[in-house]
Amino acid sequence: MSSLILAGDVGGSKTLLGLFRLHDDGLELIRGRTYAAKDFNSLTDVCADFLAGHREQIAHACFGVPGVVIDGQAKASNLSWELEEGNLRGALGGTPVRLINDLSATAHGVIHLPDSEVRVLQRGASGLHQSHVAIIAPGTGLGESALIFDRGNYEAIASEGGHASFAPRDDEQIELYRYLRGRFGHVSVERVLSGPGLVNIYRFVRDSRGNREPDWLKARFENEDAGAVISEVAIARRDPECVHALEMFVDIFGAEAGNLALKVLALGGVYLCGGIAPKILPALTDGRFMRAFLDKGRLSDVLKRVEVRVSMNEGVGLAGAAHFAASLLSRKV
Repeated sequence: MSSLILAGDVGGSKTLLGLFRLHDDGLELIRGRTYAAKDFNSLTDVCADFLAGHREQIAHACFGVPGVVIDGQAKASNLSWELEEGNLRGALGGTPVRLINDLSATAHGVIHLPDSEVRVLQRGASGLHQSHVAIIAPGTGLGESALIFDRGNYEAIASEGGHASFAPRDDEQIELYRYLRGRFGHVSVERVLSGPGLVNIYRFVRDSRGNREPDWLKARFENEDAGAVISEVAIARRDPECVHALEMFVDIFGAEAGNLALKVLALGGVYLCGGIAPKILPALTDGRFMRAFLDKGRLSDVLKRVEVRVSMNEGVGLAGAAHFAASLLSRKV
C-alpha cells in the first residue's frame, strides 16, 4: 500500500516543495518545484500554489524550516514568514504536519545520498555511517546538525550552532573579528560562514587593503547576488580581493567543520551541505579546507579517521523531510 507525502525544505531565499509516494521499497518523487521566498507571504501560500489543480490525498506533510522549532512553531532566522503547524494543518485540510529544523531534515537526507551525489575530500578510516555524523551547511545562513548513532538507529539533533561565536585562528582573522565586532557587536560564525558572510569577508579584505573596487565588479554587485559574484570571480581568479576573501572563507569553513566533528565525535562522517559548497568545489578540493579541518593539535589524528564529503544534491533537505515523514507514518502502522 502506498501513501503520499508532502515535503518541504524552507530556506531564507528559496523553498523547495516535493510530493512523494511512499512504497514498501522506498520513496518516489512524483513532482517538485522551487519557489523564491520573496514572491510569497507565507508557507501556506507556497503550498496552495504547489497543490493548485491537484486532488491527491496527502497522508502526512513535513517541512524543514530555518530556526528553532518549539511546540510546533518556528521563528525563522532569515525569513519573515510565520511558521506554525496548526496553520499549515488547517490550510492542508487537516493533513498531519510536522515542522523540523532544516538541518535536521538535511541530516535525515544525507544517509540516503548515493555515491554519485557526493564528492569525497577525505577518505575515512572509520566506518562510514557506523557512528555519529556531522552536517554543516552554509547558505543564506549557517546550519549545523548531527545524527547520533545508537544501536543501528539514528536520531537527528537540531542545532543553532551557526549563531555560536566565531573563533579566529590567525592574526588576519583576529582583525576580521575586530572589523565585524565594530559593525555587529556579537560576531557569530554565521557572520563569516554564509553567503552574506562571504560578502562581509570581502568587504574586510577590500577595506583593509585600501584598493579601489573595479567598476565592472561594482556593477555586478549592484545587479546580482554579491556572495555568488565573489565566489564565481574568485574561482576564475579575476580579482585578487575576491580570491583572498574566498580563501579566508574556506579556511574558516574547514576549521568550523573540524570543530563540529570534534564536538559530536563524528567518526561516521562529516557532510558539507547547502547551496554554497557545490558551487565552490574547486576551492574546497585544493587542500586548504582539509588543512584547516585537521589543524586541531593533539586531536588531529582523530580527525584523520573521519570521512569528509560534499553533498552535490541541493535537494537533500527536501528528501530528508520526506524520509522523516515516512518514518512517522511507519510508526503508525
